[in-house]
Amino acid sequence: MSTIRVLFVCVENSNRSQMAQAFATMLGGDRVEALSAGSKPSGKVNPKAVAAMAELGYDLTAHASKNVSDYTGTQIDAAVTMGCGDACPLVRAKARYDWQIPDPREMPPDEFRKVRDLIRDKVRELLGELGARTGATV
Repeated sequence: MSTIRVLFVCVENSNRSQMAQAFATMLGGDRVEALSAGSKPSGKVNPKAVAAMAELGYDLTAHASKNVSDYTGTQIDAAVTMGCGDACPLVRAKARYDWQIPDPREMPPDEFRKVRDLIRDKVRELLGELGARTGATV
């Protein structure tokens, strides 16, 4: 089976898309190359996202906030936009998905975790649909 390249896009690339990239890496293993980017990247990963993923054993401190233009010309199998509406640029991909996920940036920790868990569940479902899910659990 070849590796499936998935790009997750939100506005700042500091919360939702970073967590989605992490979950795709955790759940997809070597079957998935997970990427993330923002339409207007903040330049940093939100410490709340770092803390929320650390609770599940994933270190987001190695991630960087990137611009979606960094992937221009990259072959993408599935592109997932998350709550950026018209601010999300068109990403060339074999399949595109748009998830309506609220921006957790200003949410208290319990609400932030609910968004994190929603992203995990959506990523799990997506990888199953793409035939890229491993037996890993998070």
